[in-house]
Amino acid sequence: MSTIKRPIEDHGIIGDLRTCALVANDGTIDYLCWPALDSPSVFAALLDSDDAGLFSLAPEWENVRRQQLYLPDTNILQTRWLGAEGVAEITDYMPICDDEKKQPRLVRRIKMVRGSAWFNMRCAPRHDYARAETRAQAAGDCIDFYAENQPTLRLAATVPLVCEADAATARFELQSGEHVEFEFGNQDDPRIGDVATEICFEETLDYWRRWSKKSNYSGRWQEMVQRSALALKLLTSSQHGSIAAAATFGLPEELGGERNWDYRASWIRDASFSMYALMRLGYVDEAKNFTRWVGRCVENSHHDEMRLQVMYRLDSGIELHEIELLNLSGYADSRPVRIGNDAWQQTQLDIYGELMDAVYLANKYGEAISERGWRNVAQMIDMVCESWNQPDAGIWEMRGEPEHFLHSRLMCWVALDRALRLGMKRSLPMPYARWDSARSEIRADIWQNFWNAERGHFVSTRHGNHLDASMLLMPLVRFVGATDPEWLSTLDAIKRELVSDGMVRRYNIDETPADGLSGSEGSFGACSFWYVECLARAGRIHEAHFEFEKLLSYANPLGLYAEEFDNHGRALGNMPQALTHLALISAAFFLNRKLSGEVTLWQP
Repeated sequence: MSTIKRPIEDHGIIGDLRTCALVANDGTIDYLCWPALDSPSVFAALLDSDDAGLFSLAPEWENVRRQQLYLPDTNILQTRWLGAEGVAEITDYMPICDDEKKQPRLVRRIKMVRGSAWFNMRCAPRHDYARAETRAQAAGDCIDFYAENQPTLRLAATVPLVCEADAATARFELQSGEHVEFEFGNQDDPRIGDVATEICFEETLDYWRRWSKKSNYSGRWQEMVQRSALALKLLTSSQHGSIAAAATFGLPEELGGERNWDYRASWIRDASFSMYALMRLGYVDEAKNFTRWVGRCVENSHHDEMRLQVMYRLDSGIELHEIELLNLSGYADSRPVRIGNDAWQQTQLDIYGELMDAVYLANKYGEAISERGWRNVAQMIDMVCESWNQPDAGIWEMRGEPEHFLHSRLMCWVALDRALRLGMKRSLPMPYARWDSARSEIRADIWQNFWNAERGHFVSTRHGNHLDASMLLMPLVRFVGATDPEWLSTLDAIKRELVSDGMVRRYNIDETPADGLSGSEGSFGACSFWYVECLARAGRIHEAHFEFEKLLSYANPLGLYAEEFDNHGRALGNMPQALTHLALISAAFFLNRKLSGEVTLWQP
């Protein structure tokens, strides 16, 4: 296995609601897809060597301390070097633009805060996931990067640039108080080369601060909750209203392993949960835009319009064919690196519950559902009544034979329950008796066929023996009481078999033929926060508090989380992951409320 040059957790993220870039704490942008989040990459050194494209910028210093931080309440990132020779800092951001016809831009401003230093810059994009041959040439004071059938990119700067080895380079000296700026974008963008970025910076700063002020959360862990909200916002599409599951593709769930998926799409499940998290913070506009996006997804379905896909492209397109990028060696030699995701063709019945829960909450905290929207919901719920008893691929997208999963049953129950509640609340027409009967049938099926009397706890598959961390959602969606004895025995079983130092595995891979792949994976961030919330709801407040604080310590220094943790608590998987951050928000909300009046003592 190769040496990891820039670990996943050593990155911050910037973006403009169209695409995102990862910035390592050594000043290198080693991941960026252009011009959209799901477009081909132009910087992909994170997934290969530096030859796959990067934008590096750093002082010529040794033995310095590096740190990263965000300007408060924003997604404007600073990378800093502190040493005997002085202090230097880069401010990285992507300007927010309301005009969708204009292309994204990347702005880097390096400033000498104290002392003096020489700096080196190298900008070497590699088009189309580093598959295209990218050439560089001087264009006046700028450097252009072009490849066949790819957008021509341009770098401008306030220092002279040199074109060498199909890259732009610069070496310059700064004294205390001096700064240099770089702008990266499309060649035909007239703003590139202007380098008059002060107004642009102020507008971007103002945008993020105004958005942050809309939050209604004022409890404990406010900074972590708001950082999670800001990370979720970066994953939303201002153009389409969709929410990506994560900003990246191909980052592994095990070092050297093959579970390396593309998360630059919108899963109905993850996006619905994200809407719930944002709505409870007071961000209702995102919920409205998401609802409209779902409507377009339904209209784009070529088969049964009410049979939703598991996931869609960010523009609501339906096909996400999976291919392997054989030219990339992968993060820590983790092959293959995949783009696209064949899970779009799976049947996962749980998505109707997550979507219906989001629709119900959007009606509670936002706009009332339209007549057309309710007709679509009614048709969808009728379909759930017909199909809830079918096997499927489950929440973890098993690639083997379909099975009867508890989580899928549970969320079909949620779909019917929330539809009934919404219909009653809004006095909407519905076949009440049919829906209520189906809801009761599902409830009985779960208690009869997914409760293992011999083991004394619920199990993940019908008449099965094994546990699954998705079962932690049972009390969170109010299917079972959080202090019900049968549920508490299940919670204790999950603690024994799936929990280690607060980190929760999705399931035991040696017991579950997960996806037909070899190897293992880390602990799942979202499941870990679900576990905390279950503990809190069960009345084990101080245990939940302690486990929550441990999970917070596993965040990177910026408060960001990838999909999973390894045994050392280091990041694995795609980064940042929406599901982890929204689960953090939910756990923080409930735990904060319970801590306000809880006095029961607990010892770790």
